[in-house]
Amino acid sequence: MRKVLLMAMALVFLWVPSAIALGEESLTIAESLTTDITLTAPDGVGRSIGTLTFEDTEYGLLLTPDLADLPTGLHGLHVHGNPDCGPAEKDGKIVPGLAAGGHFDPMNIGEHKGPYREGHLGDLPPLYVDSSGIAVTPILAPRLTVDQTKSHSLMIHAGGDNFSDDPAPLGGGGARLACGVLSAS
Repeated sequence: MRKVLLMAMALVFLWVPSAIALGEESLTIAESLTTDITLTAPDGVGRSIGTLTFEDTEYGLLLTPDLADLPTGLHGLHVHGNPDCGPAEKDGKIVPGLAAGGHFDPMNIGEHKGPYREGHLGDLPPLYVDSSGIAVTPILAPRLTVDQTKSHSLMIHAGGDNFSDDPAPLGGGGARLACGVLSAS
């Protein structure tokens, strides 16, 4: 029995490195990141409403929400430039979530064109929230990787997103509803 066990272990040690070197998908270790999502608040960061997991795939970045207590419908979803979900002042008023900055735009394109065209890299497909306030439907962002999102934030907006700067800037998603900091570690 011991001889059979040793032979089996030897086969595993020989096969696993070969499989990884050949890039077999069943053993590919994709980079992932999970962040806590909190409601935005004028006096800091609000309560947690769940998590969102980011994982690299061969088709782009897969975002898997596990969120609750959100308004029903489609919500604009973006990676924002700063790793901060706190409030900030604009035109003399405190705005919840404003410390996250604008949409992640490392190429300085300056246009909101959605996740499938060459605009802000932080433009993501919308987040779907069901009639119970639950969001669990995965989202695929074909132009992003986990590594690109690190040291930024993820913002959920109160309204939908038309992936245009017309008639309203940045897709018309409105207020910053919830946010999560995407840590570098």
